Amino acid sequence: MPELPEVAYQKLYVDSTSLHQKIVKVDLGADKIFQSPKKDFEEVLTGNEFVASHQIGKYLLMELKDKGFLVIHFGMTGKLDYFQHNEIQKHAQLTLIFENGGKLSFVCPRKFGKLFLTESIGAFRKQQNLGPHATELKKADFHKLFEKKKGSVKTALMDQSFIAGLGNLYVDEMLFQSGIHPKTKSENLNKKDLDKMYKNMVDILDTVTKCKTEGVPVPDSYLRRHRNEEEDCPNGKGKIEMIKVGGRSTYFCPECQEVK
Repeated sequence: MPELPEVAYQKLYVDSTSLHQKIVKVDLGADKIFQSPKKDFEEVLTGNEFVASHQIGKYLLMELKDKGFLVIHFGMTGKLDYFQHNEIQKHAQLTLIFENGGKLSFVCPRKFGKLFLTESIGAFRKQQNLGPHATELKKADFHKLFEKKKGSVKTALMDQSFIAGLGNLYVDEMLFQSGIHPKTKSENLNKKDLDKMYKNMVDILDTVTKCKTEGVPVPDSYLRRHRNEEEDCPNGKGKIEMIKVGGRSTYFCPECQEVK
């Protein structure tokens, strides 16, 4: 499922292709994608244009010149596709046709994505109960979040109301790079642990976003490159194991990551 870096890439994509273009026609796909009546999307988007984009965690908020924002949650397979030919992709769930002939589709083959309309960023954040956007979180605020937090650290980091934007893949990476076992209790983390986690969170999200933008692979030192059971740990200290934490498949190195 797309996490913060993947959505950050989609934000750059829409900024470079689809701003300040009048929408003259709207084609709509599967009902389950739309979180308001489909007629509302057609009414709000037709004749409108995008003037900016914003991100909260895994959500992309596309600011409209009039009447608020179009919000996209990409689900497992969603992506944006800008094109100028006439053939629309088979799995396009929303296609916006611009006055200049360009088109923007939200393509989502498995239909797990969601499209919303909202009047403001604040209203949407409250409606979805979203915590602070991970890359906008200051270190002192990161520490403060954990002051009264209990339960496994992985479960805490996966909670979008706690921190918005972290998912299974990059939480595992963050804990691996920090040498912290995913079942470690949040209340057992000390200042040094939290400092390492915060630094690695910022570094990982920044690195992966740059890798996606530049079309290069993530470093070989990342767990992501070795995320299979019994594969050699990138640190050369053991074998990668998989367990379930909070119902999610969780990869770690028992030699590098000890339970506190």
